Amino acid sequence: MKRDPAAAYTPAVDRNGDTPMVRFRNVTKRYGALTVLDGLDLEVGRNEKVAIIGPSGSGKSTLLRVLMTLDPLTDGMIEVDGEPLTHMVKNGALVPASLRHLRRVRSKIGMVFQSFNLFPHMTALANTIEAPMQVLGLSRKEATERAHELLCLVGLEDKCNHYPSQLSGGQQQRVAIARALAMRPKVMLFDEVTSALDPELCGEVLNVIRRLGSEHNLTMLMVTHQMGFAKEFADRVCFFSQGKIIEQGPPQQFFSAPEHERTKQFLRAVKEAM
Repeated sequence: MKRDPAAAYTPAVDRNGDTPMVRFRNVTKRYGALTVLDGLDLEVGRNEKVAIIGPSGSGKSTLLRVLMTLDPLTDGMIEVDGEPLTHMVKNGALVPASLRHLRRVRSKIGMVFQSFNLFPHMTALANTIEAPMQVLGLSRKEATERAHELLCLVGLEDKCNHYPSQLSGGQQQRVAIARALAMRPKVMLFDEVTSALDPELCGEVLNVIRRLGSEHNLTMLMVTHQMGFAKEFADRVCFFSQGKIIEQGPPQQFFSAPEHERTKQFLRAVKEAM
């Protein structure tokens, strides 16, 4: 039976009385007869770094896509920074969110994709200032100052006037990260951002993500096949299978002593493939 998310809605708090930065409540996503996310419940704390791993087709990327509202939910609801994302309060009750509400709450989220999705006719600088000017209403001067700061952060201060075709894959991905950060999000989503890169360029991008995690107050959800990076970087690892979280825990515990047989099978397969 489909559950009405408005019927049991209460603001989320964790064991310390803090509001989680992201909360999935009974989130289900279907494509026709195929269930990709199956009644998912998940809370992500403020500034927590969560690595999401699992086999292809397990629902990992769909989790990020519904959080970014790129795909609508079939059932359930999502909260961001203590307020509903997919719903809104109207006359004391929760109703499906309006486009205006979605845009406002979604502005707290930035996403970096596997494919860089840069505008090919714009320089690195122009790619980075476009959204802050168009969406946030920043002046060109303000947006340019912010873009220079962020391109410096990702190690591309000397590539501001280069077009995507003049940049390596790793450099393009770093521009994409700077572009997402330019919107000043509270939550950053990374969807297999290194899968299209060779090992050396992969290292460039992971180093940038490490720096973001250590120097900035960002909540991060990262879908990755990089088990070593997940073990080193994440506060928590979530293993997905068939649209559900089968097992989760701190990286050292998760990788050294997994409990679920499906998790053990997956980790053995990953190790054999290396």
